[in-house]
Amino acid sequence: MKIWCFLCCGEDNKEREGDMDRGKFSGKIELEYLDDLELGFYLGLPGSSDGGGSKRDLGGSVVEREGEGFEGLGLSIGGSSSSNGSRYFEQFTPSSSGKGNVICRLELGESSAAAENEKLDGDLQNKRVKFDVSSFRECHFTITGSSIFESNSRHGSGNFDDSQDPSSLLGDEMLSLPSISMDGYNLDPISPDSGKIDGGGIEEMGVQMDLSDDLLHMVFSFLGHIDLCRAAMVCKQWRTAGAHEDFWRSLNFENRNISVSQFEDICHRYPRATEVNFSGTPAIHLLVMRAVSLLRNLEALTLGRGQLGDTFFHALSDCEMLKSLIVNDATLGNSVQEISINHDRLQHLQITKCRVLRIFVRCPQLETLSLKRSNMAHAVLNCPLLHDLDIGSCHKLPDAAIRSAVTSCPLLESLDMSNCSCVSDETLREIAIVCASLHLLNASYCPNISLESVRLPMLTVLKLDSCEGITSGSMAAISHSYMLEDLELDNCSLLTSVSLDLPCLRNISLVHCRKFVDLSLQCLLLSSVSVWNSAALHRINITSNALKKLVLQKQESLTTLTLQCQHLQEVDLSDCESLTNSVCEVFSDGGGCPKLKSLVLDNCENLTAVRLSSTSLVSLSLAGCRTVTSLELTCPYLEQIHLDGCDHLESASFCPVGLQSLNLGICPKLSALHIEAPSMVLLELKGCGVLSEASIDCPLLTSLDASFCSRLKDDCLSATTISCPLIESLILMSCPSIGPDGLFSLHWLQSLTYLDLSYTFLIDLQPVFQSCMQLKILKLQACKYLNNSSLEALYKQHALPDLCELDLSYGTLCQSAIEELLACCIHLTHVSLNGCVNMHDLNWGFTGSQLSELRRVSCSSNMDMNETIQLPHHLLQNLNCVGCPNIKKVFIPPRAHCEHLVSLNLSLSVNLKEVDVTCYNLCFLNLSNCCSLEILKLECPRLTSLFLQQKIISSFQQGWGGMFFWTKESKLGEPGF
Repeated sequence: MKIWCFLCCGEDNKEREGDMDRGKFSGKIELEYLDDLELGFYLGLPGSSDGGGSKRDLGGSVVEREGEGFEGLGLSIGGSSSSNGSRYFEQFTPSSSGKGNVICRLELGESSAAAENEKLDGDLQNKRVKFDVSSFRECHFTITGSSIFESNSRHGSGNFDDSQDPSSLLGDEMLSLPSISMDGYNLDPISPDSGKIDGGGIEEMGVQMDLSDDLLHMVFSFLGHIDLCRAAMVCKQWRTAGAHEDFWRSLNFENRNISVSQFEDICHRYPRATEVNFSGTPAIHLLVMRAVSLLRNLEALTLGRGQLGDTFFHALSDCEMLKSLIVNDATLGNSVQEISINHDRLQHLQITKCRVLRIFVRCPQLETLSLKRSNMAHAVLNCPLLHDLDIGSCHKLPDAAIRSAVTSCPLLESLDMSNCSCVSDETLREIAIVCASLHLLNASYCPNISLESVRLPMLTVLKLDSCEGITSGSMAAISHSYMLEDLELDNCSLLTSVSLDLPCLRNISLVHCRKFVDLSLQCLLLSSVSVWNSAALHRINITSNALKKLVLQKQESLTTLTLQCQHLQEVDLSDCESLTNSVCEVFSDGGGCPKLKSLVLDNCENLTAVRLSSTSLVSLSLAGCRTVTSLELTCPYLEQIHLDGCDHLESASFCPVGLQSLNLGICPKLSALHIEAPSMVLLELKGCGVLSEASIDCPLLTSLDASFCSRLKDDCLSATTISCPLIESLILMSCPSIGPDGLFSLHWLQSLTYLDLSYTFLIDLQPVFQSCMQLKILKLQACKYLNNSSLEALYKQHALPDLCELDLSYGTLCQSAIEELLACCIHLTHVSLNGCVNMHDLNWGFTGSQLSELRRVSCSSNMDMNETIQLPHHLLQNLNCVGCPNIKKVFIPPRAHCEHLVSLNLSLSVNLKEVDVTCYNLCFLNLSNCCSLEILKLECPRLTSLFLQQKIISSFQQGWGGMFFWTKESKLGEPGF
């Protein structure tokens, strides 16, 4: 273990500082042969009544007081004495127990003890401490021993744990060691003079740190007692600041093992303490008796988990300042278990979970009293000012005793008698007569009350949970509580109907009422209604001007709903399976909810036709409504709609709505559609296979997906293109009914850049070439009826000059048409020829037409046939020829000028035998599952991804400069370039 000590030296200590610099004082102390070494800290606080030099037992530890009215911060080191001992400790005195006592004092400066005592006799707060940071010297103490901490019976381990309470660190065998002088320095950390610096030397220092006591006081006010004790170990100023009585007015000894003598010592130190907590402490009776006698300013006392005798309750009257007494889980009284509490100033009394037979309370100033969960059989109260009484769960308290106790408190405002099974309606009637100011009544779990002929006009809160006697007849009595604000009727199993007209009612709870059928509330201030798991509920009628949210989930029998709620904004009727189409009238304009914004009707399986006309509705959810066949919405501000699971919807009308996007592809039976949405930009009709009538008026629409709308005809498409001129993306995949007339109407779409006509029966593409001059992407997958001349306009007449991407996958074009397309359409960047069965070779060398042109030019100008024809530069970047079963050779020579080609995909071409590619920018080449490949020649210096058949990879060799050459006959180890 190492202890680092920083020494502060001023100008008056130049000689000593020089000695340290010259090595005369190394500051190193070694204890080489100490066994059973123990290290303990203790904290002494000023203000003790005992004189200096005495010792007091605190928590099983010996505390040595050094100086007048002061207890020092001690570092006690004890170890078994040895004949060898330590070379540097000459004043080591072994004790009778075989352990030596050493007290190390570290003192700098020449201040006298008289000066120190004079300072200590003043204010408890220290003067400001100043430090010269530049004058710090480091002193290294090394302490070695066979054992640093010895396990003992109290802690089990000597390891220091910051999380422990400082009081737990006080060992039973802490030793006091005599002081030692070394080279003129007095090492004594528990001395009041330790750490003191001569005032003259301090004032002459250059750099000073000033920490005010007021600042420390403010910071320490945020700390608890344990943290205060830890902070007090830092220095004397912090110790004195942490000992200020402002921080120790509340003494908390909960679950702590404190002796009577220790508590007496603390009481002498802090006689002005006002709060004490003895919960869970041993000898609780003795401790509290000392507290009552020694702490004359005690205002709050908390006790628990022990036995309190009669003497304590008799002595309470001597504690004149006591205002609050809390006793929890205790045994009261002696053998008779009868107590009497008499106090003139007590205001708060809480006796909970206590074992006592009889209790008498006479407290004229008492305002709140709690006897909750105490098993008393008799209680007498004489508390004329009591306004809050809690006798909940007092099962042994009879009805007569409850009546006598409550009626003796005429000013009572709050009464909790829950779980008092003996309470009757007669008791409640007398309470209503005597306690005219009663505002809160909790009579939950009282099976014998029905509230018949009980009148509580001033009541504002009424809790009747699980009261088996509450029926529909009880509502008459509740109606007389015209000031009622909160009403709880949960688990009232016999309650069948609730009809209330209360002008002040704000909250009502009706949870798990099994026989509850009818709810009628005429309460203008009602803001919360909780109705859950009432399986028999059929009718609900609510009138309120304050209700904003209504949740009635899983009311399976609810058939009739009437709402007059002018400020209602959210309604959730999920899983109300019995609701009919008439519920839509409630939420339409004129139905009583003019400000409704959100409506949830999920899984309402009895709805067949939903018709809503609302100028306030913003969100509508009909998820899981599988029986809905017709939907008509006239909601101009509707922004969200959920139709998941509405797979039987046949007709839908959205005129007008504020939707920006709509997905009806989940409605496969939709046949008629009418949409008027001024803000809509995205419409998806994918999968509406029976849609034949569609009127779409969306002037801002930019994307329309009508895939698999097999019955969509030319007239619908023409009308849509006229009303939606801003469409940029149009998908008509698998729309076989679309013909030339519909395609000619595309000229209205001046912004159309994406067109998908895959899986259609098109024969002539001339309408597309003439109407879509700005087209950039054209998909013609599996257009089986396109012939070889269908695309001639592309590569002969330069149609669609902006076209960048062309997809001819699974088509029937011949080899020559494909070659001419690739050779002449140099502006294409993405070409897909997947599954083209008529393509045999991909040869970008000389084609048949090029050879004819070459012969013609040669004859006219006597050109040498061996001269190279300069082909134009291609912009092609991606070429996909996946699954072309008849392709055998791919040849892309340098003169093809495919400088932009970066991706080539030839996978699943099972008959491909030869690949010869020279492309300087090619990065991706896929030849996976090309099982017939025999020759592979690549000159692609930037190739980063190459996919090959596994057997080819095993014999593949790489050459220099990105050149690759492989043949089927190549052997591992042969040159391959």
